[in-house]
Amino acid sequence: MAALLFHSKVYGDRYDMILALLDDEPAAYEIPDWVTVHQLDCRGSLLHSILQLRALERSLRPAATLSFLTRANVANWASRAGTGRPWIISERVNTSAHLGTGLSGRVSRGLVRLSYRQATQIIAVSQGVADGLSDAFGVPDEIMSVIANPVDTVRIARLALEKYPAHPDEPYIMAMGRLVENKNFSLLIDAFAASSIAGKLIIIGDGPLRADLERQIADHGLEDRVILPGFVQNPFPLLAAAQFFVLSSNAEGFPNALVEAMSTKTAVIATNCKSGPSEILADKSNISIEAMTLADFGILVPCNNIAAMADSLRHLQDQETRERFAQLALTRTKDYTPEKAAQRYWHVIENGIHAT
Repeated sequence: MAALLFHSKVYGDRYDMILALLDDEPAAYEIPDWVTVHQLDCRGSLLHSILQLRALERSLRPAATLSFLTRANVANWASRAGTGRPWIISERVNTSAHLGTGLSGRVSRGLVRLSYRQATQIIAVSQGVADGLSDAFGVPDEIMSVIANPVDTVRIARLALEKYPAHPDEPYIMAMGRLVENKNFSLLIDAFAASSIAGKLIIIGDGPLRADLERQIADHGLEDRVILPGFVQNPFPLLAAAQFFVLSSNAEGFPNALVEAMSTKTAVIATNCKSGPSEILADKSNISIEAMTLADFGILVPCNNIAAMADSLRHLQDQETRERFAQLALTRTKDYTPEKAAQRYWHVIENGIHAT
């Protein structure tokens, strides 16, 4: 969202742009100084989000609204209902996998089913996300567009040149993400142990499964070879120096970390999970594979397949193969520039405005 705003200044002579932040939390991303920011304080509550956003919407009466993430999307629907003005949502995740189970999951699914089908337009970050909304929630295909996340390759290349305090003193492979079940770093650790390759594995990120993963590492006797450094402010120098990057997820919306790694000219391996990896690496959605598969821009492996993941780790031990896939990875990132993404978002927004 921040990247899209930075590349939307060209539209500033047509529209005033206002950003509403639902929760009063420390800023994680810089926002352009020409964007008016309204800081709400909804404290993670859907009800407060609806009430506060509705009050703001009635005060500002915007020509169109665009929201990001499920709670904001539902609040956007509740705020715009009955106004006759366009409202657009950007779905960032594989919705079914993201909403969980139990009573809260059922309630969330009901709200998504009720609200999303009434949107003026839904922008999905991958075809897999769009297919999931159609299959699981009955969202009509005609109100959905697919626009991949923008990745600022120029900024990443600049950040990759910065010095990292202490690179490992031997070859290493890298993974990155929250230490949660969906990221399935457990699979990667098991495959790393099974592969018998040399060097180290670095998994950047933090989360509730840290202790579980540390026990798993100890069970394999890999305490000196698998490193969990926690959150790293600038991971790109580490990515650029890695032999290759691995995404081991069970589900994604659009895997930013994968394209960010590719932007540092690093070869990549990814599970063929829903949604995104096959669209990025094979330029196809919903492909079926049963073993390690050499795709156009990287390597795909079946989900939860330790043997296939281990095969892929061994395959990229060959330097010539790594260098070839690294160049292919960098070439692919040209399709995900912020300029292209912003143009496509504004096409959807203006079509919504002109249709009302």
